[in-house]
Amino acid sequence: MIKKTILGISLLAGLGLGACNNEQSQQTDVSVNTKTPFMWENANVYFLLTDRFNNGDKSNDLNFDRTKPTGPLRGFMGGDLKGVKEKIASGYFDKLGINAIWFTPVVEQIHGSVDEGTGNTYAYHGYWAKDWTALDPNFGTKEDLAEVIALAHKHGIRILMDVVINHTGPVTKMDPVYPSDWVRVKPKCKYDNYTNTVDCTLVDNLPDVLTNSDQEVRLPKMLKEKWEKEGRLDQEVKSLNEFFAKTGYPRAPRFYIMKWLSDYVRDYGVDGFRVDTVKHTEAGIWDELKKIASDAFKAWKQEHPDQVLDQNDFYMVGEVYNYNISAGQDFDYGDTTVNFFQNGFKSLINFEFKADAQLDYETIFKKYDAILHSSLEGKSVLNYLTSHDDGQPFDVERKRPFESANKLLLTPGASQVYYGDETIRPLHFEGADGDANLRTFMNWDEIKGNTERNGFKVDEVLEHYQKLGQFRVNHPAVGAGRHQMISQSPYVFSRILKTDDYQDKVVVALDLPNKPTKISVAKVFANGTELLDNYSGKTVKVVDQQVTVTATRGVVLLSKK
Repeated sequence: MIKKTILGISLLAGLGLGACNNEQSQQTDVSVNTKTPFMWENANVYFLLTDRFNNGDKSNDLNFDRTKPTGPLRGFMGGDLKGVKEKIASGYFDKLGINAIWFTPVVEQIHGSVDEGTGNTYAYHGYWAKDWTALDPNFGTKEDLAEVIALAHKHGIRILMDVVINHTGPVTKMDPVYPSDWVRVKPKCKYDNYTNTVDCTLVDNLPDVLTNSDQEVRLPKMLKEKWEKEGRLDQEVKSLNEFFAKTGYPRAPRFYIMKWLSDYVRDYGVDGFRVDTVKHTEAGIWDELKKIASDAFKAWKQEHPDQVLDQNDFYMVGEVYNYNISAGQDFDYGDTTVNFFQNGFKSLINFEFKADAQLDYETIFKKYDAILHSSLEGKSVLNYLTSHDDGQPFDVERKRPFESANKLLLTPGASQVYYGDETIRPLHFEGADGDANLRTFMNWDEIKGNTERNGFKVDEVLEHYQKLGQFRVNHPAVGAGRHQMISQSPYVFSRILKTDDYQDKVVVALDLPNKPTKISVAKVFANGTELLDNYSGKTVKVVDQQVTVTATRGVVLLSKK
């Protein structure tokens, strides 16, 4: 049982997913109950590469003379914040049951390109920062960011900003290195112990921020010259002076960056951070970031009471590369372990789930239920099957899309839908190398044309994700409740969530035959209760602790009508 009172209220409205087939059926466009609490433990997060999702403004596609030929999928392709806003406005995320969006960093990137042996690469991915105080014009403006966040909030969707403190962007002829009192340029990490993972550069020519230093440093000359040219030097210096005077923090590199990142929270109401390269930085700095960002979030809420979605704290989820849920709260460096959950993070990305997805439903669900309600009680994980830098995703050929959706969206914990999971976007591109294969442009044309891949139609897979996502967002018990198998054959289970002031109960059946089937709902719903199958839209009544259902695609999603 979750003892903490849930205060968050989800405002997301459900949208229609199809017509019904008989007199007892009803439309599945059931609006979200406004009493349904939002819980990060049950979040359905949509992760997208800003540059690869949707091009909403073609006028910003070329900046800083980024015109060199690049390796396949290693240059900017036009996606931007206006493109994200366009899809929020269209209801695309509402239909998917998405209640949080995480997009790759949008701060100003290095201007030049890097030859990585596969051709020139520009910073389209957003992880090569040049100036944390500005947005890269390829992604849009601060006004665009403000509009995306405000519109997302109107749709009941939280925004996770992807942030990097561990390193700057590579050094190029157009992008000089930060000063030596800001960054180290060697040694390169060996990853065989704590020191060789933290006090080093991830790869050659990726300067590592001296996050362990409390030495006071001056603003880099290149930033001062840049800001002066842009006419905002005095404004930025004044803001920094006020921050350091108020907080008492030393003018060390990490506090400059934390201040710059928290400004987006204070100014626009960012709901949380997805933090990059967490294990490569001292654990204690994440508590510092959490405090600074939380103070900024509180200030934004006080100044914008009409825009506040709920009373949840500022949220941080960390990318501790290769963290596995089976480890509980500890991450092992080989010579020492670190608990990042005790250092600012509510949740960590779970790298184990893509392997667990090879197991049967009950084995997965039972395992995750047990861990989340014991060693990770009060914390959570973010499960994923595909991502932007994981070269071994589950179902890389997209041959198991319905099973993938079932396992991702029905497993306890929070879920991360990678852009195009729901549309079987290809994860291979001819001539591309490494991570670039995972970063093709979103396949909007295939949705319109109802393309078929591996015998699956794109619109049918999308509809499946929509129905499961709507069920999840309407029922926090799916990700945050306790799991209990009701029967093995047919496979039926319940999820029950109880808090001090809220209760949610659901029963789910999977892999059912396409014919009338009796399933048990014993100890969950009483005789005479009318239940809604959130997948088919049909209603059924409990008789003798059972209901008779006819599954669509083998799936039944029951809740009280």
